[in-house]
Amino acid sequence: MPWKEILPMDQRVRFVVDVERGGLSMSELCERYGVSRKTGYKWLARYADGGAPALAERSRRPAFSPQETPSAIVDALIEGRQRHPTWGAKKLLWLVGRKHPGWSLPARSTVCDLLKRHGLVRSPRRRRLPGHPGKPMSAMAAPNDVWCADFKGQFRTRDGVYCYPLTVTDGFSRYLLGCQSLLSTAHVGAKPVFERLFREHGMPRIIRTDNGVPFATNAIARLSELSVWWIRLGIKPELTEPASPQQNGRHERMHRTLKAETTRPPAGDLRAQQRRFNDFQTMYNHERPHEAIGQQTPATLYAPSDRAYPRKLPPLEYPSHFERRLVSRNGGLRWNRNWVNVSHTLGGEYVGLEEIDHDLWTVYFGPLELGRLHVRELTIEDTFGRTNRKNPLPMSPD
Repeated sequence: MPWKEILPMDQRVRFVVDVERGGLSMSELCERYGVSRKTGYKWLARYADGGAPALAERSRRPAFSPQETPSAIVDALIEGRQRHPTWGAKKLLWLVGRKHPGWSLPARSTVCDLLKRHGLVRSPRRRRLPGHPGKPMSAMAAPNDVWCADFKGQFRTRDGVYCYPLTVTDGFSRYLLGCQSLLSTAHVGAKPVFERLFREHGMPRIIRTDNGVPFATNAIARLSELSVWWIRLGIKPELTEPASPQQNGRHERMHRTLKAETTRPPAGDLRAQQRRFNDFQTMYNHERPHEAIGQQTPATLYAPSDRAYPRKLPPLEYPSHFERRLVSRNGGLRWNRNWVNVSHTLGGEYVGLEEIDHDLWTVYFGPLELGRLHVRELTIEDTFGRTNRKNPLPMSPD
């Protein structure tokens, strides 16, 4: 039988006991335990020298390495590093080589390993990742189930001004809802584009974007001003995973066609570039057959949404057993006369809190779960495991 990986030493002891008990030849026992005769005799010799403890696993590190750096060189390199903490491997090799010209010094990579091994290299501080809800899984089964939005890579028109095209498509039909030339990716320019599209086509259930501005930030739940507005309208923001453009592949494929037909070469200015985008939008929707939808045009599959854009933002409603708190303009809420940091992106909005355990509450913004409020620490741990720090300043009376 093969050795059990969990208790290899016990198996070896049993092997020795079976040998001493007799009844089976060495070859038969080795075959039963799944080892060679050489290994069997080795264990018998170790057991005879030191008993059962000698059968424990031993280090496979060689007792001597002919390529090991001599201790004198190691000591000289470490001494040089301690005298000059900011010097790297190259400078240390130069320093030791000048003092000992006859020494055969190791390679730079070897010196780097030696410094790390002796704790003389400080590891770089790792950037804290913002977290992510995971791969978007919403189905695109009908028009306006999922809209896809993104900024196609910026470029300069011939007058030297940067153009940032904001594009929005319907995921099901591939219908190009809008392609607008903007001067930046800021919220102030993007929001009017979505307002116009909502008035013309109605509102979708979901808008899928990447993690860039203005769609997401590093705030709690990755919320931005734009996504907060979408939630107030009853639209769920959905983010693709970082460095995963294939999760919005239909939209990215449209960008390739858009780039080839409208930006090579670019127009003379933004107004002329916008005319190109408008002509492309008409052609893409009504004339160009799309292979992924059976060589039909996107316009034959798209229909406006039955969810009309409201004249006034509807209030957020929470169940009656929820605690309702206003997030102040400084980004916090009051809790038992204390201040709890939430996010500046939610300033002026109401959040709901549901008690799930003693001193533990789940925090919601509309249908979106933001995280858990730990009452004793007065902190909110978001759904990605990040904790908002306390603000030492008192709450403002806004």
